[in-house]
Amino acid sequence: MSNDVLIPLLAIVTIVLVAGFAVWQRGRVAQSKRDPQRSAFTEHHGDAPRPNRPGTEH
Repeated sequence: MSNDVLIPLLAIVTIVLVAGFAVWQRGRVAQSKRDPQRSAFTEHHGDAPRPNRPGTEH
């Protein structure tokens, strides 16, 4: 294959693989948030954000 075909082909394949990996990981995160046996990190950090400290309001 010549470079005129190979470089765009490799770029497209890379973008597709990265997008596929991101979708797969997003699905795993969404599934773990609905799982009652989720990890300790997700369990302790999955709540609503805590309020700002006094004096840090903008």
